[in-house]
Amino acid sequence: MSKKLIFIDCDSTLSSIEGIDELARLRGEETFRECENMTNKAMDGHIAIEDVYGARLDLIKPSAEECEKIGQLYIDTIEPTALETLAALRDKGWEPIIVSGGLTQAIAPFARHLGVERVRAVDLIFDDAGRYLGFDGNCPTSRMGGKMKVIDADKAERGATQTVMVGDGSSDLETQPFVDLFIGYGGYLERAKVKAEAKQFVHKLSDIPALLD
Repeated sequence: MSKKLIFIDCDSTLSSIEGIDELARLRGEETFRECENMTNKAMDGHIAIEDVYGARLDLIKPSAEECEKIGQLYIDTIEPTALETLAALRDKGWEPIIVSGGLTQAIAPFARHLGVERVRAVDLIFDDAGRYLGFDGNCPTSRMGGKMKVIDADKAERGATQTVMVGDGSSDLETQPFVDLFIGYGGYLERAKVKAEAKQFVHKLSDIPALLD
């Protein structure tokens, strides 16, 4: 078991899409805009992110089948250097783990394509017919600060001696004090705060292995 763990965000990092946004698009432009509006309110501090997370999913009510479609869309929109990067990281002794505020059932097919065994995301709950019933609010990444909790738990479980986090957003950046190295990613969205504060910043995933021992 590897003692070196590299945690990688999924949406807008390993793939160009935002999975929940793509699920909202399946419900039409009005639903997409409403979800987007809720997200903006949360970013402005008017609504708790935890409340927005559930509210968006309640509006979309994604089915199991639709999550599988998004899983294929992740594969279709993979970051061009992702597979070679993961191979190079494994050669250096790093174990990749996907850590995401996205949906486990949507990310799982993508993770299999990438050869990543562990996905730390948010589990959806479906009935026997694949209809949406809710999500597991105990999943840490559905809340602010959740990615730090995931990293701490996996570090302890694996007895990790080195940890790295890669991602494009503020929820990724907030893990910086908890890892040996945070690498900001700007291949799809270059966020000013992340670029300014990240210890390292790349525009291609293939630039990452050279930054690590």
